[in-house]
Amino acid sequence: MKHINVALFVPHEGCPQQCVFCNQRHISGKTARLSAKNIDEAVSAAGDAWAGTDDKREIAFFGGSFTAIDRDYMLELLQAAHPYIDGKRFTGIRISTRPDAIDPEICRLLKQYGVTAIELGAQSRSDSVLAMNRRGHTAQDVVDASAFIKTHGFELGLQMMTGMYGSSPEDCLLTARKIVALKPKTVRIYPTVVLRGTHLEQLTATGEYHPQTLEEAIPLCAELLKIFFGSGIDVIRLGLHSGGGVEEGYLAGPYHPAFRELCDATIYLERARQALHDSIPEGGQATLCVTQNGVSQMTGHKRENLAILESEGYRCKVRPCPGLKKYQVTVML
Repeated sequence: MKHINVALFVPHEGCPQQCVFCNQRHISGKTARLSAKNIDEAVSAAGDAWAGTDDKREIAFFGGSFTAIDRDYMLELLQAAHPYIDGKRFTGIRISTRPDAIDPEICRLLKQYGVTAIELGAQSRSDSVLAMNRRGHTAQDVVDASAFIKTHGFELGLQMMTGMYGSSPEDCLLTARKIVALKPKTVRIYPTVVLRGTHLEQLTATGEYHPQTLEEAIPLCAELLKIFFGSGIDVIRLGLHSGGGVEEGYLAGPYHPAFRELCDATIYLERARQALHDSIPEGGQATLCVTQNGVSQMTGHKRENLAILESEGYRCKVRPCPGLKKYQVTVML
């Protein structure tokens, strides 16, 4: 079953301050304020097209702190979306918000309007990193809000970032393990990029902040993928979406339109090396067996993985084989 949604953006709405890294208008490509009419226009056509499928279909409000926006405006948006939550066109509403903007009262209100999933911008579980990035909430707020969300029967999603101002790879790995302990259903991972119009742009210009390179971010995020995958948590997004205004606003940092593919390919290369070493340690010719969906990742971006293996003495082909799991690689001689 696929998970598809209509993404509706409320950039910066409800945010009490602007985080040092954030420019939602560049990320989403949206500048006008979302209205009930916009929701009808975006949702009605998609809902009719998807009606009757087995996919998980959601209306999703992203880009701001949904539960912290003006209450009347929030209700206007929910009232416009709610009629489409009929099980035929859409199965629920997904929102993203701040950890300090969730409490039992807001949870009960969201239930009334068909909200089924709540994502929290946790970003880091380090209070010092959160403070340096002007998040305005604490790590304990994430724990408390996660408990409220799960207690009221919502699907919990958590979002984290890598390469934040003041953070380290070790901090990111610790954040991931602490997120696992909260047992979310889904996770999104966003490597920090420097966008125009942010305080991070100024910190980069003065040398106070050094953005991660793509070469630094890929292996780190591959490790995070392994942590969440091994814990049965679905990573539904890794890296910023391409399009919108991202390319125009991008200044520095690990942005790539196929970032997830690069991280998956890193894991497959690691697993292939181990499998080949176990089977033919001196090198040679072999076929690498992976899942149907893993063929391109095993091959690598522009066939890079196969070129690397060949440079190490392994001449390989890749084929899909039944019965294998994601990231599993076996060798046929």
